[in-house]
Amino acid sequence: MLEELKEEYIVNKVGGRFKLSTLIQKRLVQLNQGSRPLVRATTNDKMKIVLQEILEGKIFLDTSNEVRTAANLNLGIEGPQFGDDD
Repeated sequence: MLEELKEEYIVNKVGGRFKLSTLIQKRLVQLNQGSRPLVRATTNDKMKIVLQEILEGKIFLDTSNEVRTAANLNLGIEGPQFGDDD
């Protein structure tokens, strides 16, 4: 198991285990269909890339459970805020 998934921080950051699972699955589909990573990756392991994107606040689920990026926030599209990002 990846170390990032053992920590409650990532679960709390996205709003729970179900949302974390959904976000990971949907983002993996995007990456497998050719989307570019939103973080500098030193690996080709897509799961690790998705976890890093989540930890860096680059992706989140909107209220309709669709994957959104931090760039959406710059366009005025609000996303949910979970956990303590300090």
